[in-house]
Amino acid sequence: MTFKERVGQLLEEVLKEKPTLFLVDLKISDSFKITVTLDDDNGVNLQDCIDVSRAVENNLDREEQDFSIEVASFGVGSPIKLIRQYKKNVGRMLIVKLATTTIEAELIEANDDFITLIWEAREPKKIGKGKETVQKKLELPYTEIKEAVVTVTFN
Repeated sequence: MTFKERVGQLLEEVLKEKPTLFLVDLKISDSFKITVTLDDDNGVNLQDCIDVSRAVENNLDREEQDFSIEVASFGVGSPIKLIRQYKKNVGRMLIVKLATTTIEAELIEANDDFITLIWEAREPKKIGKGKETVQKKLELPYTEIKEAVVTVTFN
């Protein structure tokens, strides 16, 4: 079993004990720096990061392979990577980059195949001069999304 496979197995074991917590990303550099990014349906707290870090660190032998480990929560401004992350962010604003355009919209639905976005746009009036505000709605398959980031709004 490779070092990366062993780390992956240890992460699977610890995450089974915390079903709302899930792995977003695992990277292991050439110098064996382990970087784990976690997310949670209810938000990741510091204790979650500590628990995961210890579960991995305490079950690897530094005599066999020297390593360092960093466990962090998925951060604001980081691109969404998993369908589960879209589902947990329903009701929040996203900036979604597509092949030819970027949309800032509210995520109102996320299922296994697509997301649904709504937003307001200014468009020319159908009759007369000037512009009017119209509400747009778009069902977007995940395959068309180049990048999506949750935005933070302050009211």
